[in-house]
Amino acid sequence: MKRESRRTLRTTLTVALGLVALQVLGDSRNMAADADSSQPPRGRTEYRLQGASARAAQAVTPLPGYEFEFARLVYVENPDYSRGWGWGAPRWTTDAPEAETHLLQGIKRLTRVSASSEGTALRLDDDAIFDHPFLYAVEVGGWYLSDEEAKRLREYLDRGGFLMVDDFHGTVEWEGFMSSMRRVYPDRPIAELPVSDEVFHVLYDLLERPQIPSIYGAVSGRTWERDGYTPHWRGIYDANGRLAVVINFNMDLGDAWEHADAPEYPQPLTALAYRYAINYLLYSMSH
Repeated sequence: MKRESRRTLRTTLTVALGLVALQVLGDSRNMAADADSSQPPRGRTEYRLQGASARAAQAVTPLPGYEFEFARLVYVENPDYSRGWGWGAPRWTTDAPEAETHLLQGIKRLTRVSASSEGTALRLDDDAIFDHPFLYAVEVGGWYLSDEEAKRLREYLDRGGFLMVDDFHGTVEWEGFMSSMRRVYPDRPIAELPVSDEVFHVLYDLLERPQIPSIYGAVSGRTWERDGYTPHWRGIYDANGRLAVVINFNMDLGDAWEHADAPEYPQPLTALAYRYAINYLLYSMSH
């Protein structure tokens, strides 16, 4: 992260003293993508829905005047961990744009962070990633990073960036995630994050650790997927002891954000998923 940018963020970041009840209004829709995941878009992109089942990811000019804009990582999928025939939407688009739209509303309600109302999506070869302290990658059990992209992500993290990964489950998808992450951090171990870790106490004291499921898991009561029965909060610390990567394994925080306005999704789990995300965000902007 650019030192000038991070210094400004540390100076301007002020957390609200009073917390308000979590209630986010939004329009939750199912999304299907028609983009080819093997050739993700270059440059800064922004999501807008066109109709009930269409996605448009198009280049836009930078949004002015915000401390924080939710940045989603664009990646190519690993054919060795394919989801099979019939899946049209690239993994990196999962839950977009509702997940970030709803979460950003919550960030603006629950903190004093000046946040954009819409998210953006970035490739690792875009220099704009260095203007974002927080990067989100979803369904990383099927991501693929080239050697160049792995090196670029390591540079982003070494310069102060923070990566949150989410929505992957079970032993097969863990190996899919690690097939790329090993090349990002061949020299750093993955650790189980204790409840006492600072990231869980930046704003909220997060002592609860239930499995945060997809909406289908919440409705059915079967909160696990594949053989991912136990939720794990894992992470990678850099050489200075700063948490650089937070790994939400066997969980789906993105679905909890996306379905914040769905009566079928338990409000306590949505509220908890928001609190985790806000703690991660504030940590990324102050460390």
